[in-house]
Amino acid sequence: MWMYPSTLAVMDSALEKGNCKSRSEFLEQAALFYAGYLSGEDACDYLPPALVSALRGTLQDSENRTARLLFKLAVEVSIMMNVLASELEINESDLEKLRARCVREVKRTNGSVSFQEAVRYQKGVD
Repeated sequence: MWMYPSTLAVMDSALEKGNCKSRSEFLEQAALFYAGYLSGEDACDYLPPALVSALRGTLQDSENRTARLLFKLAVEVSIMMNVLASELEINESDLEKLRARCVREVKRTNGSVSFQEAVRYQKGVD
């Protein structure tokens, strides 16, 4: 294999940093790295550790924030359901039919439901 002298110099200066004992070992690691990079199977192995750490931190923060917001939303929905249940008289059969309809609606709209649509349904407009 032939290489420019400048490339060999760069490789020689990086041998220690790459924990390599020889040029052959360095070239093998470089070839495996490049092949993995091209295949893109595990991009984390080919990104700088600081970038991977920053990305993981950002994702973890986002996940924590989403979990806190979902918890708060669930509490508010639970309060609303209890207030409504204390004032309304609805039988089990009607409740089950409404639950089934709501599940279908949420699936159909991918979770994008509106209060206006619920009012129209309850008034028999839909």
